Amino acid sequence: MDLALFDFDGTITERETFPGFVRASIGRRRLWLGQVLLAPQVLGYKLGWVSGRAVRRRIVAFGYRGRGEHEVRAAAARHLQEVVARQLRPQAMQRIDWHRRRGDRVVVVTANLELFVADWCRAQGLEYICSHLETRDGVLTGRYLGEDCCGAEKSRRVRERIDLSEYGQVYAYGDTVEDRELLELADRKYYRWQEIA
Repeated sequence: MDLALFDFDGTITERETFPGFVRASIGRRRLWLGQVLLAPQVLGYKLGWVSGRAVRRRIVAFGYRGRGEHEVRAAAARHLQEVVARQLRPQAMQRIDWHRRRGDRVVVVTANLELFVADWCRAQGLEYICSHLETRDGVLTGRYLGEDCCGAEKSRRVRERIDLSEYGQVYAYGDTVEDRELLELADRKYYRWQEIA
């Protein structure tokens, strides 16, 4: 049996899903205010000056502090069904099916939030390793529970949960610099769907 590790945003999907999830799961007033207040950080990210991790932390803190977990999960489920289902990359879904037919273990490893990605992974019968938000009495605090699952944290969490030596080969699929350490775990590495050395 082999192991296949898939990034979610931009690898399984055709585009980043985090911004759409945020827009779908926070109120209009908070969204508008957040777009104004966080515009410099978002621009810095697009220009490569600010890390994705830093931008996500700021967005999560502003957007989700004080929000009911149940309400956000319901919005995530709607967004997955209404939007993300149309953004799945056919090549990725075929590759996931190929791994499953071979009997491989398939794990999604993503910085995306458990509130969002867990339902999709469970519906597909896939394991997942992702970012989690802190809650108190069913209310989100706006803080991560542990580290954001990106960059070196992806690799660390995979190693913490999976004994790589148990697998004949390890495959990894990613599309950004935040997937570099995940790809380094693999015997067969695919960056933006091209196999690399």
